[in-house]
Parts: sequence; C-alpha cells; structure tokens
Amino acid sequence: MSRTLRLALLCSLCLLFFSACSSAPNCRAEQVFCAALVTETQGLHDFGVAERAWEGLQRAQENGTLAHIAYIESLDKRDYEKNIAFLAEEGYDVILTAGVGMQEATLRSADLYPDSIFIGINQTAEAAPPNFIPLTFAEDQMGFVAGVMAARLTQSQVVAAVCEASWVSSMWRYCEGFRAGVRYADETVKVIVVYRDDGSRTLLFIDAEWGSATAQSLIQQGTDVIFAAGGETAAGALSAASRAHVAAIGVERDQRAALAGEGSGVAASILGRVSVTVEEMMRVLQKGEKPPAQTGMLEVIFSEEVISKRLMEEVNEVAAALQEGRIKTNVTFQKP
Repeated sequence: MSRTLRLALLCSLCLLFFSACSSAPNCRAEQVFCAALVTETQGLHDFGVAERAWEGLQRAQENGTLAHIAYIESLDKRDYEKNIAFLAEEGYDVILTAGVGMQEATLRSADLYPDSIFIGINQTAEAAPPNFIPLTFAEDQMGFVAGVMAARLTQSQVVAAVCEASWVSSMWRYCEGFRAGVRYADETVKVIVVYRDDGSRTLLFIDAEWGSATAQSLIQQGTDVIFAAGGETAAGALSAASRAHVAAIGVERDQRAALAGEGSGVAASILGRVSVTVEEMMRVLQKGEKPPAQTGMLEVIFSEEVISKRLMEEVNEVAAALQEGRIKTNVTFQKP
C-alpha cells in the first residue's frame, strides 16, 4: 500500500476511531503499547461486549497501561478481516474482536499477523494460533441462571428457549444450560428448547424474522417465559415476547436497554464482566507476559419492575454457587 493511500485510509477511518488522528502515536514503535477493538455490525454502543471491552481499554489507557487505543465499527460482516488487517498493519500490539460472529475472521487474521496479539471475546478455538487468546464466559452457567429465573417466573408451567444453531458451541452451552437450570429449580416445569438448525448459514446470528416467528409459535403453545440467545436472531425472539406481554430473558448484552421499546418485556439479561477482565489482560500483556485463556465472571442486570428482591437474591446465590463449583450444570462443552 502506498504511503498516500495509507494516509487517506487512516483519515477516513478517523470517522470510526474514537481518538484523533493528529494525536495518535506511532504504534509500530516498540516502546509504544497500543490496543484496538473491532466490533461486529451492532457497533460500539451494543449494550454488550463491545461497549464493555471499550470501557476496559479506556481504563487501561487512563492508568497508563496503554499509550493509545482505537476502535473500528464494522458496517458489514465482509468488513471484519479488512478492519482487523488495517489495525495489524498499523502496528497495534493487541487487537480485540467482540462477539462469536467474528471468530473465523479473527483466527484467520491471527495466522496472517503473528506480531499482534488477538483477543477473541466470546470466541473459542481448539486449534488456535499461539497469538490468539479467547476471552469467554461460562455460557452454560449463564443459561442455567436464566433457567432458574424462568422456572420461578412462569405461571403456565411452560418455558422455552429460542436459540441459534446448536452446532455453534456457545449456543449449545447457553441453551442446554437453560434447560438444566429450569430442571434444577422445578422439575415440574415443562421446558422447550428450539435451535435454528435448519436455517441458512448466511443468516447466522442475524435471522430476527426466524427468532420472532419461533417465539410467537411457542407463546401460542402456552409458553409464558422466553429465553433467547444468538445476536439479532435472539433479539427477534425477545421483541416478539415483549409485544405479546410475555416475560423474556436475554444474554450477551443489556437487552432491555438495547431493544428500547421493543424490549419492554425483558425481565433480566445475563452478561460477562468484560471491562474488568480486559483491563487486567492489558496489564499482563504490557508486562510482556501472555495471559491464559480467560473465563470471566457473570453479571445479571435485573428489571426491578419484574424481578422481586427475593428472586434477585436467589439468582445471585445460584450464580455464586456455579462459579465456585458448588453447583454443576453438567452441560457438555459442545453438542455431542
């Protein structure tokens, strides 16, 4: 790439970067420690992992760990690798990518750019390059907590999960964890789990129409609490539940805030504490050490209009017991 073209591209990306181009240090310099974030198509303000990862990077810059930070918001899935490549070629030491939908692009980029460290948030890989670090949260535990809440909230004694494809390991863990949590709380409650296994791969995580239609069908069958996992596919289900005045439980982001008026029925959302973990990972990397694969702690955002104080206390107790190993989900890491 010519110097003129590189500068033109850098200035155009300033529209997406949080920091001013004029003040950006030379990230190719060995003594300048830089980190950047590439988001999925929901952008930086996704009420979830991207927003919280950026908060972690900001704190790491404020405490002197990072000299420079930046982000690029992806406008299209086809932009993921281009955006990552730009940052790697500009010399960013650490590149974070937010969301399971970016896993393939992140792994390919880690192979192509061995001098950068890649942190894949909500991404896992059995045979990953040595410069790839997964930052995950125990999806089975998150689903389990949602299942306990659903069993306590239901009046019809029928609850359901609307889930992206079961061959995506994180989706399997979320939704089988939900099934286990319902059974743990009340074995008399009927639990239905529906995966989008027959859908188009091109609509993976973005099939809101399927999510909505599936949730509506489940509600017609008597379901009065809907759990949903899987990007915009899940958002479609949560919105449909809200329109039908059915309690809904989400993961991955603060779904009630993200969906605004469409998420009025969201009783709770379960997330990972991304910001704290990202800040700590930057500190370790800045010292020249490589942190191990991380499994972060959980955070539950409750709607106080729906969830009683007593149920909040029970949910927090269950979450603590799961993380301490006193309760086991017995969910396999991936679909058998």
